[in-house]
Amino acid sequence: MKAVDRQVTFTVVLFVVLLFIPTFASQYIINIGFMVFLYAFLATAWNILGGYAGQHSLGHGLFLGIGAYVSTYLFVSAGITPWLGMWVGAVIAGVTGWFIGYLCFRYGIKGAYFALVTIALAEAAVYVATNIQAIGGAGGLEVPWKGNNFWIMQFGSRTGYYYVALVAAFLGVLLTLWIARSRFGYYLISVRENEDAAEALGVNTMKAKLMAITLSAFMTAIGGTLYAQYFTYMNPRSVFGEGPSVQILLFAIIGGIGTVWGPAVGALILVPIAEITRAELSGSFAGANLLIYGLILVLVMLFMPKGVLGILGSLGKGKKNSPGEIGHEPVGSK
Repeated sequence: MKAVDRQVTFTVVLFVVLLFIPTFASQYIINIGFMVFLYAFLATAWNILGGYAGQHSLGHGLFLGIGAYVSTYLFVSAGITPWLGMWVGAVIAGVTGWFIGYLCFRYGIKGAYFALVTIALAEAAVYVATNIQAIGGAGGLEVPWKGNNFWIMQFGSRTGYYYVALVAAFLGVLLTLWIARSRFGYYLISVRENEDAAEALGVNTMKAKLMAITLSAFMTAIGGTLYAQYFTYMNPRSVFGEGPSVQILLFAIIGGIGTVWGPAVGALILVPIAEITRAELSGSFAGANLLIYGLILVLVMLFMPKGVLGILGSLGKGKKNSPGEIGHEPVGSK
């Protein structure tokens, strides 16, 4: 069986196993499960641009906020179900991402400069949203409770949200598996490794990067709708701010950027730690989860610069196409 077939099989089996978790788990565990899947999906979206294409955005909160605000505003003002509003927000975010990418890539903005532009735009969005009273201004928007109804993405318990986030994460991993083995994926990897060489070989690097940022923004906005529906409240800082932007990329970095499973592994490691420390130490040591985040990041940067899966991949170098290395194969390899 080919490596990619094994990974698809593993993903499907894992998905089926996770479907049964809510039948015996407490609501607290289901809450952690939802958070793991949500951030795994968001980090997977970031990974397409930051991991495979090598364009490290620090402002993905911009796309998260667009998805959250657009779907919620349509629901509150026009009664449009978030299942539909989610796609409207995703399209708007995708177009925004394409526009940002076109301006940056057209004028050669890359590396640290691209990262600075993205975080500056996300911060600008905070102040813009704060001054638009139609979307709540500084007070933010609240999702009104209409009752337990699947068709408006509202559930009487956390279990429904768990399943929605699980499906999103599952589809995100499958999409990444396809990208890693597609011509598009090889183009992105070539851009990341050596953009000038890729251009010399005939790769349209501009088109590849624009496709990456558009897809990444589109997916992130979908995650924004899930975020809004679960927490039922948002303000400009909570979605557009630097906090969610940094969290999204942090999971990918810890797990291993440019790998299929890195974002999910990072979320699986960090989310439970954050939730447990927040619950146990919030009274006596506020902000402990942020301190632990920082400590883990420092340790990973020092001892595991390629992330958890990067280390595992190095230990199993003799094994071809291990799950953590699929995104690092040479361009054009079979």
